Amino acid sequence: MASAKIISDKFTGQSRGFSFVEMSSDAEAQATITALHGSDMGGRTLTDNEAEPMERSGRSGGGGKHDRW
Repeated sequence: MASAKIISDKFTGQSRGFSFVEMSSDAEAQATITALHGSDMGGRTLTDNEAEPMERSGRSGGGGKHDRW
């Protein structure tokens, strides 16, 4: 495993129930997915899969007001 990030609620700090784990190689990632998918951890069923790239929505993002004078 190269890195792990548990996603938490920005207001409460509690886990949102998912994480991102970066593996050192594709083979290591596939072996981990195969070994852990569907297993139980603390009464919760693990769902392991490869992250997919985020799709661009076509919006420029950002926020705030534009054309302020």
